[in-house]
Amino acid sequence: MKPKMTLKKIARELDVSISTVSKALKDNKDVSKETRETVQAFAKLYNYRPNSIALSLKNQRTKTIGLIIPEITHHFFAKVMTGVEQTANDRGYTVVIGVSNESFAKEVINMEMMVNGSVDGFMVSIAKETLLKRDYHHLKEIISQGMPIVLFDRVVEEVDCDKVMVNDRESARMATQKLIDGGRRKILLLTTLDYLGIGRERTKGYLEALDSNAITINEDLILKMPDNITIERQERVIGQHIKNLIASDIHFDAIFAVNEMYAVAALNISRKLGLKVPDDLSIISFSNGILSKYARPKLTTVNQYGLQLGASVATMLIDRLEEKVDEDTFYTKIVKTNLIERESTI
Repeated sequence: MKPKMTLKKIARELDVSISTVSKALKDNKDVSKETRETVQAFAKLYNYRPNSIALSLKNQRTKTIGLIIPEITHHFFAKVMTGVEQTANDRGYTVVIGVSNESFAKEVINMEMMVNGSVDGFMVSIAKETLLKRDYHHLKEIISQGMPIVLFDRVVEEVDCDKVMVNDRESARMATQKLIDGGRRKILLLTTLDYLGIGRERTKGYLEALDSNAITINEDLILKMPDNITIERQERVIGQHIKNLIASDIHFDAIFAVNEMYAVAALNISRKLGLKVPDDLSIISFSNGILSKYARPKLTTVNQYGLQLGASVATMLIDRLEEKVDEDTFYTKIVKTNLIERESTI
């Protein structure tokens, strides 16, 4: 049985570009007659049939690019969206936006609809359910047919493409070190389940900071939050954990939260329990959203620079579309973060 053939495999076997294969299969005269015949014969030998994604590819670009984000209400993704649109518009491109709402099925459907609507490429932050299922066939299929994808923020090694992200581990280490430098040594971590790469990397940064300062790791001071629960439920879970720590006489003098919602919930609960921030308890958040700026006290936070990250994502995709980069090399850009100090830390 002959192996399933894709544009990418044909290109690799014949040592030509994916775009050359695509044009040759459409008998485009931009490709030499000899190359067209070779590609067409090879495709026939392996019974290659373009799928719906391949059929949507055109020789002429639409100058429309697709952006898939997990949620639209999150301040970080709103900033990314703005950065993408500003950069794309400056370079003459239109952005079509889809929201997966953390659903694998919606992510796939959004991308299929955009492909049929003839976008030239995608910028994707992967949905939680997709990460949990570890099913990236839709991303790989689009790439194999010659359509570029740039993954951002939530990226995975299993998909070969350009990527833009922050150094989550180093950012978390920096935040935890700030708490330690302020005299805090019993730091409660509010993080995600390990299947979410961002939370996993931020947890590693926290643990590295403790280790480098010879602080014993206390598993009771690490809360991995349940997934897909409401904001109200998040606050109840965090509240119950903090109450359990107090009831068990397990002392903590700081909280590092891997996202803004966890941090604000912890701040609200601490106030209800009579803990003064930052006198009794220091808190550091991640993402520098609106909640961090207007919380009382205002939260010290890791600034992810969503606007700049979005601009980098759009630039990377458009450069790929306009063949300004080596088509055989994928690039990863790390957007630097910094710590914005406010009233929640000493």
